[in-house]
Amino acid sequence: MCSVEKRLRDAGFVLRRVADEAPHRPGFSVTPAVYTLAGKRLEVFIYPNESALSADIKNIDTVSASPRGAPNPWPTPPTFLRSGNLAAVFLTDNATQAERLTLALTAGAPQR
Repeated sequence: MCSVEKRLRDAGFVLRRVADEAPHRPGFSVTPAVYTLAGKRLEVFIYPNESALSADIKNIDTVSASPRGAPNPWPTPPTFLRSGNLAAVFLTDNATQAERLTLALTAGAPQR
């Protein structure tokens, strides 16, 4: 999780980990780390490997970030992204923030 936090900080985000909240999300077999970024919610799912994530993704509607055929459970339209063994759901109506987050988390291996 440290490299995720570093990437986000390096991209200029001010993030705060929500310590006591780790909800189970239908369709995801791992528990997310929950953050707030600029007052918006981010849930980051780290899988043991890409294959484990792929197994979950095949049953998830990536537009609603929920199991296929299920209603959208999120309070705002989610931005879903995937990179390697990471999936994330960002709840924002700000397209610029969503794009910045996507670029920060999908830019390849972290730079040292």
